[in-house]
Amino acid sequence: MAKEEDSNWADILKRRLANYKKDERSEDEKKEEETEMFTKYYTEWRGGVDNDKSYKTIPRFYYKLPAEDELLLQKLREESRAVFLQRKSRELLDNEELQNLWFLLDKHQVPPVNGDEAMINYEAYLQVGEKAGEKCRKFFTARVYGKLLHSDPYGRISIMQFFNYVMRKVWLHQTRIGLSLYDVAGQGYLRESDLENYILELIPTLPQLDGLEKSFYSFYVCTAVRKFFFFLDPLRTGKIKIQDILACSFLDDLLELRDEELSKESQESNWFSAPSALRVYGQYLNLDKDHNGMLSKEELSRYGTATLTSVFLDRVFQECLTYDGEMDYKTYLDFVLALENRKEPAALQYLFKLLDMENQGYVNVFTLNYFFRAIQEQMKVHGQEPVSFQDVKDEIFDMVKPKDPYRITLPDLVNCCQGDTVVSILIDLNGFWTYENREVLVANDNDGNTAELDDT
Repeated sequence: MAKEEDSNWADILKRRLANYKKDERSEDEKKEEETEMFTKYYTEWRGGVDNDKSYKTIPRFYYKLPAEDELLLQKLREESRAVFLQRKSRELLDNEELQNLWFLLDKHQVPPVNGDEAMINYEAYLQVGEKAGEKCRKFFTARVYGKLLHSDPYGRISIMQFFNYVMRKVWLHQTRIGLSLYDVAGQGYLRESDLENYILELIPTLPQLDGLEKSFYSFYVCTAVRKFFFFLDPLRTGKIKIQDILACSFLDDLLELRDEELSKESQESNWFSAPSALRVYGQYLNLDKDHNGMLSKEELSRYGTATLTSVFLDRVFQECLTYDGEMDYKTYLDFVLALENRKEPAALQYLFKLLDMENQGYVNVFTLNYFFRAIQEQMKVHGQEPVSFQDVKDEIFDMVKPKDPYRITLPDLVNCCQGDTVVSILIDLNGFWTYENREVLVANDNDGNTAELDDT
């Protein structure tokens, strides 16, 4: 009986295989059928076909980027973006049109003059808008007028303030277009290499950088680009939004170097100036005692006043990118930017990561004690009486006032507005000494100011 059933099953399978036809359709045809079936059943599940005409007019909002091997599509995308940016550039006011706008504004000023400033009322403002041409029309709106209206008793706005507003807008759009030309992906971001190309081609247009030797260009570009990425790319994604570049003041600082009469003080305080870049690179070379182009922990320990603790430096080399245990110039720049800008959230994030040894998202009393013990050891080496950790710990928690009384998070450190002081106490003997003797230093400053007044 069992043999008869097996033979029946075998016959059934043979007949089935004999009648089986191989599906010779292509993958695209199969996908198309699959999509049709999905649409059919999905529509039935939703309760029938939507008859609203608006569903047929919704514009396409997603366009897949071409793959790396789709060279023709990539080239088409690049060309179309270039044409689009050229069109946008032609929509901006040129110098002649700006001069014409200033002439019209000056011609329609409404007395009386407010101090040295010429003023214009809303009626004259609209008249200028009609005469200035199509390109200027977007600037002559009630919203813009309201933004610039302050405390004038006649309800007027300053002609100079309005013209500066227009100039600023034109500059922002010009810069946006200029940066977008370097956006290879066309996604509104600049990668590190994109920004490097932008700054490299910008150097010849900045008179304050005329003295730089071409052999230094690569180091200058690296120095400049690191500031953008250190502060604008905190998650280290390797790209920055063009909007963020325009919104921050870094580009203003960089383009300030177009001023041929920029003061020495302004140059020294500007990270992008030639003296500043040479200072940072010169410090790097001075620290590199073995002249191998890299910094070891021992070489970095001489940074600044040479009072950074060995425990902190250990954490730097554990967390930061190194090559065979040594630091390159790019990593050094991040280190310098963090220590020179300790009040900034991006710098505190960098330093907090070094303090958070267990990567827990907070530091506790044990962590504070671990780092402060190195400060106590340095004090002994310099013949000073070590300060009690308990006193320092209490002061730190009083300054920070964390939400959790037993642990300090990065938001706590940023929000307390004294994060730079807390970090300095834990990593730098000189920083701790400055904090510990703050009252004496303030008294000395006051005495010095009093003496100056007496002399005068």
